[in-house]
Amino acid sequence: MTTRRTPTGAAVLQPRITSAITDAVLDELAVCGYGRLSMEAVARRAGVGKSALYRRWPSKQEMVLAVLSEFSVPLAEVPDTGSLRGDLLATVDALRDWFTHSHFSAIFPDLTAEAGRNPALAAAIQAMIGEPRRRQGAAMLRRAIARGELPADLNLEMALDFLPGPLFWRLGVRKVALDPGYREELVEFLLRALGSGSSSGS
Repeated sequence: MTTRRTPTGAAVLQPRITSAITDAVLDELAVCGYGRLSMEAVARRAGVGKSALYRRWPSKQEMVLAVLSEFSVPLAEVPDTGSLRGDLLATVDALRDWFTHSHFSAIFPDLTAEAGRNPALAAAIQAMIGEPRRRQGAAMLRRAIARGELPADLNLEMALDFLPGPLFWRLGVRKVALDPGYREELVEFLLRALGSGSSSGS
């Protein structure tokens, strides 16, 4: 029986190099945008050979989306605080951190525009970033339904569209900073909009 050797040397994907490439991808995206980003420029910024990129990802699109997914999806992981209000406060904080991140705030508008011109890219973004984030949001809302904080017939799809809307519009489109107290006021607004019986005005 042939024993398969454990890969050594260049065949091993070293975490330090992967981290350097990840940082380089985010830097290049923020500076150049998706359309002008090249594997050569990423490799040069990361201080590695281009082959190090291709050992990890077969194409620019897969590289970019893998990096953005690794960055974006964990930010949607909201812990179960035991109440819908607590979960929404944590969600607002996570969305704020996502939209205002020094890299992502520059990357997001460009990537959105690029996706509008590139259906394959748009579908990949939805599959690798959009859907995983929505699944986590849906889990939060289902917990609230199970606790009796939200109606059982809540339209989950509409609720998931609505939750990030105010912050996206304010931070991503209007570019307006959040006022003191905005976080709490937004959560009260969301509670009423979702039909929760736990808003302070109920």
